[in-house]
Amino acid sequence: MPYDYQVPLRDMHFVIERVLGAPQSWAACSAFAEVDIETTDAVLQEASRFAREVLLPLNASGDVQGCTHSKDGSVHTPQGFVQAYAAFVEGGWPALPCSAQWGGQGLPLLLDAAMREMLDACNHAWNMYPDLLHGAYETLKAHGSEELKARYLQGIATGRTLAAMALTEPGAGSDLGVLRTKALPQSDGTWQLCGNKIFISGGEHDLTPNIVHLVLARTPDAPEGTRGISLFLVPKLRPDGTRNSMVCEGIEHKMGIHGSATCAMRYEGATGWLVGERHRGLAAMFLMMNSARLHVGLQGLGHLEMATQNAWRYAHERVQGGGPIARHPAMRHTLLRLQTTTEALRCIAYRAAMALDESVHHADAHRRAEQAALAAWLTPIVKAQCTAEGFAGASRALQVFGGYGYVGEYGIEQTLRDARIAMIYEGTNEIQAIDLVQRKVLSDEGRALEVFLRECESEAASLDLLTGLDDITTALREQVQAAREGLRDLQARSAEGRQSVLAVSDDALAAMGYLALAWAFAAAARAAAQQAAQAGTPIEAIAEDSSNVDRWVQGRLERCRYGAQWLLPQARVHWDALKGGRLLPEVTV
Repeated sequence: MPYDYQVPLRDMHFVIERVLGAPQSWAACSAFAEVDIETTDAVLQEASRFAREVLLPLNASGDVQGCTHSKDGSVHTPQGFVQAYAAFVEGGWPALPCSAQWGGQGLPLLLDAAMREMLDACNHAWNMYPDLLHGAYETLKAHGSEELKARYLQGIATGRTLAAMALTEPGAGSDLGVLRTKALPQSDGTWQLCGNKIFISGGEHDLTPNIVHLVLARTPDAPEGTRGISLFLVPKLRPDGTRNSMVCEGIEHKMGIHGSATCAMRYEGATGWLVGERHRGLAAMFLMMNSARLHVGLQGLGHLEMATQNAWRYAHERVQGGGPIARHPAMRHTLLRLQTTTEALRCIAYRAAMALDESVHHADAHRRAEQAALAAWLTPIVKAQCTAEGFAGASRALQVFGGYGYVGEYGIEQTLRDARIAMIYEGTNEIQAIDLVQRKVLSDEGRALEVFLRECESEAASLDLLTGLDDITTALREQVQAAREGLRDLQARSAEGRQSVLAVSDDALAAMGYLALAWAFAAAARAAAQQAAQAGTPIEAIAEDSSNVDRWVQGRLERCRYGAQWLLPQARVHWDALKGGRLLPEVTV
C-alpha cells in the first residue's frame, strides 16, 4: 500500500468559511476586503497541487539521501529539492502573506497557514527551508533600518533570499542569557561577529545563492543575561558579492527530517548589521520566534493529518478476524481519536492565524487589541498541543499498521521520526507551558484567557439554539467553568512562589489545550448543523434518519460528539493538578 496524502480541501474550506467565518472577518479588514471564497479556493487548489505533485514525491527519497556536507563548507540538499524550491518561488508562494510593498501578495496569514499545513504533511524536511521566511520578514520589517530593508526585505519576502535563525550555542540552548558570540563595532557602522552556533536549520544549503542569518550576539558593553543580547543581520554574501567570513563546520545526523540541513556555523569576524536597538535583540527576535512557533504547530498538524489518512486507509484494507480491522472497537477508538483530534486542532491553529490577521488589520482598535492578546495566548497552545499530538498520533497510527508500520516501506515510521523534533525546537513544549502560564495567563491576570472564554460562551449560546447537541454544549460549559476555577488555582499558587507555579505548568498547558478542544468541538458542531439546516436537513432529522444527509456532515457531527464524550473527560486530571496541596519532591539518586 503506497504511503499517500490527499489534501483535506473540504475540511479546510469548512474551517475557514463556516467554523471561523473568515470571509466576514476579512470584510472588516481593509487589507483583505477583496479576498473572497473564490480567492480562497484558488489558493488552496494551487497549493494542494504543488504539495502533492512536487513535494510529496521527494519526501521518502529526501529522507534516504539526506544532505551532504563538503570539505569547503558547502551543503547540498537531496535530489529535486533545488528544483522544487525554484518552482515554489516562481509560483509566488513565499510572498503569500507579505505586503505588496515588498513584492508580496498581501493575503491573510490564515491562507498561508493552510498552505503550510499541506507542505509539512507532504515534506516537512523541505519546508524547513522556507518556513522561517515570514518570521524573518516580520522581524526585519519591524526592526530593520531603512537601508537594511531596502537591501534585503524584498528578497526575503519573495523567497529569493532564504533566512536562518542563529540562536543556539553549545551550552546555551534554552538559556540564551549565557550565549558567548561577540559582536565588535567597526568604524564604518558595521559589526564583526565571532562565535559558534549549533542546530541552525538551513544555515547553509544550495537552494538560494544568499542566506541571511539573524544572529544573537553580545556587544562589548553588554550587561549580563538576556538584557545584554543584540540582534544582527549577517548575510552569507556581502553587498559587494564577496563571501562573508562564516563557514558551516558540519551538519547533524538526525533521527528525522534528514533533508533539512541542520548546521554548525562558525562566524570568523563576519560582517553584520545591527537590527533594532542594541541590547534589545531578544525582543526583536521574538517576532521571528512567535511566527516560527505557529509554523511548528502546523508541522505537527500536517504530520497528524498524514498519519491519520494512511492509518484509516490501511485499517479499512487490512482484513483480520473475518473483516477489516477498522471494525474492531480498539481500532475504531484509535481512528476516531486520530480524526477527531486532527479536525479540532485544525480549527485551533487556523483560529490563531486569523487572530494574528485581525490583530494587525481589523478596522476596530478594540478588536485588534483583543485579538493580539488571544493570538499570544493561543500560540504556545498551538505549538505544544499540535506537536505533541503530531508525534503521539503518528505513534497511534503506526500501531494500526502493526509490524508493517515498523518497517520503512510503509512510510509511517518516517512520519513518526520527522514529527518528534517539533516538540523540541523553537522552545520546547515545557517552555511553552511556562510561557503560557507566566506570561500569557498570570502576568495579564487572565485577560487574554477571558477573551477566549467569552468566545466559548458565545459558541455555547449558539448551540443552545440547535437541538440534539446538548452533550457538546454541556462539555464546553464544564471546561469554561473549570478554566475559571483553574485561573484562581494558578493565582493562589503564584502567591506561594514561582516554583509552585512551575510544578503545574505542564498540567495548565494540557488543561487549556482541552479547553481549546472543547471550543473546537462546539464550533465545528455548530457549523455542521447550520450547513445541514441550510441544505434542508435540520439537526433532529440527522439523528432520526441519516439516509438523505451528507455523510461528511454527519461524520463531522459524530466526531465532535466523540470528542466531547471520550476525550474531554481526560481534562479533569489536569485541572485538578492545579489545586494546592501537592508537593513536587526533588529527584534523588
